[in-house]
Amino acid sequence: MMSKTVILELINIAKCYDFPDVTETHYVLRDVTLQVTAGESVAIVGPSGSGKSTLLNIIGTLDSPTSGRVLLEGEDFSKFNDKELATIRNREIGFVFQLHHLLPQCTVLENVLVPTLVNANRFSKKETETRARRLLERVGLEWRLSHRPGQLSGGERQRVAVVRALINNPKLLLADEPTGSLDRAAADNLAQILVELNREEGVTIILVTHSLNLAERMERVLELRDGILVPQGGRA
Repeated sequence: MMSKTVILELINIAKCYDFPDVTETHYVLRDVTLQVTAGESVAIVGPSGSGKSTLLNIIGTLDSPTSGRVLLEGEDFSKFNDKELATIRNREIGFVFQLHHLLPQCTVLENVLVPTLVNANRFSKKETETRARRLLERVGLEWRLSHRPGQLSGGERQRVAVVRALINNPKLLLADEPTGSLDRAAADNLAQILVELNREEGVTIILVTHSLNLAERMERVLELRDGILVPQGGRA
């Protein structure tokens, strides 16, 4: 059997902060090393303040590690300038947050197409709109295309946010507590959609969550404990 390609690699990632009047350096992350293969789904769990969101932001180039390296398909993020990193975020990485961050004045379809406005030369307008409509239909929102966020339920808004994150066909989908603001039924629905999109679109998913129900739907569950990433239930 052929081994899967490693799409993401974290090598000895550390993140620390120095605070005024405090002599000891505070480490949020310590020596985090991880390999994620293409098409894999990974959940990262841990208590509040354990560094889950910080780690996700480092993976997504929204933050920089104090030390260590992040490689996407073998390319070291530290070698890129801010403009190049912005292009990588737009083309290669999709983000879903606890709050949907949809533009209230735009329709569902317009919100989904926003990331394509700075990526106009990659796909034609027809191609992106066709993909947007297909994905919205896939998550059960084909009848909501002309609605605005204020006319949607919380679960529907979050489904729009997922489609927006996928519109540029990214290699990585990063989700930070994607079901945290939803009721149980909407959370279960979104979790199932993420699992199915992972399989159908082939996108690699890394999410952080407090929800064990969501985490257990992923192929691998890791835990951040005292700044160190370990298999859930394993030793740090």
